[in-house]
Amino acid sequence: MTYEEAKKLLETYTKSESLLKHAACVEAAMRCYAKKFKEDEEKWAIVGLLHDFDYEKYPDEHPYRGAEILKEKGLDEDMIEAILGHANYTGVERKTLMAKTLFAVDELSGFLYAYALVRPTRNLKDVKLKSVKKKLKDKAFARGVNREDIELGAKELGVDLGEHILFVAECLQNNAKAIGLEE
Repeated sequence: MTYEEAKKLLETYTKSESLLKHAACVEAAMRCYAKKFKEDEEKWAIVGLLHDFDYEKYPDEHPYRGAEILKEKGLDEDMIEAILGHANYTGVERKTLMAKTLFAVDELSGFLYAYALVRPTRNLKDVKLKSVKKKLKDKAFARGVNREDIELGAKELGVDLGEHILFVAECLQNNAKAIGLEE
């Protein structure tokens, strides 16, 4: 599956602007990590783009229904496994670096996007780690974000949580226009 085919598939199943922005955020973070780890950027971007593509249409069957659709479309098995593994409740073990990275950036991307929206500048330039960590402790802020998954994701990926937060924030800021945080 090409990137363009993945984008069309996402847009076919997902109409919610917030879910489309989330997909763009996770895609951006996956691209950055792929580059850092010297992996296939397009492949990782597709996984980031499609990880929640079935959520809006099949919320009670996510990500299982999406995995079936992706299998029918011929997506590589390791990509499908990574998408299944991003949801802890599937029980699918995150064995590959791609799968671990998807899990590590998913919740954090959503949190950082919400964080950017409440900043006076509405961007992630010059993010202070202390400020982000303070917001992470505020359970009322971005309450849909699972903080435990953010910590577990960094641990599974083998990266320092603070470095991970700053790296993903930089990835999102570098893609501000694509994710709706234009400067």
